[in-house]
Amino acid sequence: MSTLKLDTIASRDGTESTDVTNVINGSAKAWVNFDGIGTVAINASFNVSSITDNATGKYTVNFTNAMTDANYAVVVGPTAVDATTYVRDLVVANDNKTISSFKLMNQHNQSYAWSDTDGISAAVFR
Repeated sequence: MSTLKLDTIASRDGTESTDVTNVINGSAKAWVNFDGIGTVAINASFNVSSITDNATGKYTVNFTNAMTDANYAVVVGPTAVDATTYVRDLVVANDNKTISSFKLMNQHNQSYAWSDTDGISAAVFR
């Protein structure tokens, strides 16, 4: 395996550049957009191998390549609302994060019940 050592990365024409640290520490290490209604289906992803449907409104996101530890940050959000326009809350279970997966739950604001939704997005930073 070869190692490329750089201080900055620049566009081909040199008009834009960034410190390599921004790429290494600032880029998402995994992301996913999936439909959580019925049979769970990944719409698009990076470093996510599958989604496990644990129960109504409860999912596990599984990584293709494990994180170095469980001290990563997960940013989540629905890209859709239900027919009555109540926004849904997505919650990451921090105590259930592992190097290979994390769990998230979707709760309806008005009824406080777990519920499935479509268009769930999550990004992982480490």
